[in-house]
Order: sequence, then C-alpha cells, then structure tokens
Amino acid sequence: MTQSLSHVAVVVEDYDDAIAFYVQKLGFELVEDTYQPEQDKRWVVVRPPGAQTAILLARAANAHQKTFVGNQSGGRVFLFLQTDDFWRDYELYKSRNIEFVRPPLDASYGTVAVFKDLYGNLWDLVQFS
Repeated sequence: MTQSLSHVAVVVEDYDDAIAFYVQKLGFELVEDTYQPEQDKRWVVVRPPGAQTAILLARAANAHQKTFVGNQSGGRVFLFLQTDDFWRDYELYKSRNIEFVRPPLDASYGTVAVFKDLYGNLWDLVQFS
C-alpha cells in the first residue's frame, strides 16, 4: 500500500489575504483557486515550490470555526517548512516583514527559527542537517 499526505487544511478568515501572504510573502505557488457555487466557497490550494504536500486555505464558515483561526494547534508550532538554505529564506522572510517569534537556533537536527503566519499560527523554518 502506498499513501501520502496531499493537503493540510489551514482555517483562514479571508481567501485573498491568505493567498497574498502565502504567495507574496512566503513565495508559495498558487496551485488552484476554484469557486464552488454549490457550497459558496472556494477551493484554494497553495504549496512551496517543488513540494508534493499542499495547503488548502479553508475560510472559516461559522463562528465556531472562526475561533480556530490562528490557533489551529493550541499555540504549538503547527507546520514545518523545510528549506535547503535556512539563512537565505530567513533573511528573505525578515525583509518581507515575517514575524519571527523565536530566533535562529543551531540544534542537533539542523537550524531552525519559529515564525507566525498572517493569523498567528506558528511555523518552524528548518534546514535539517
């Protein structure tokens, strides 16, 4: 049996704001943005260049879902963005006003820093050694 993780849903307040953040600030590719009239929502998929796993940007549909925007993992690091050049991406993201909440650290497994997405979800930017 072969399986893989194809999408991870991230609950967002606004599709266009989320697309702008992921595409313009993080440099992700916009894979799909299709309106689904039967559900009055959009199917919006972004991913890092060359990645297989993508992020589905899912607009919160009700008050309960809105409580999870920016807090999908209870304040823990939620997603891990692996890079082949930590310092290149770290400096690029800082120049694009990405907020890092933990500075770069050389750990036994590689170099890592924690940043926030536009809603406050925490991400690791990591280059494994």
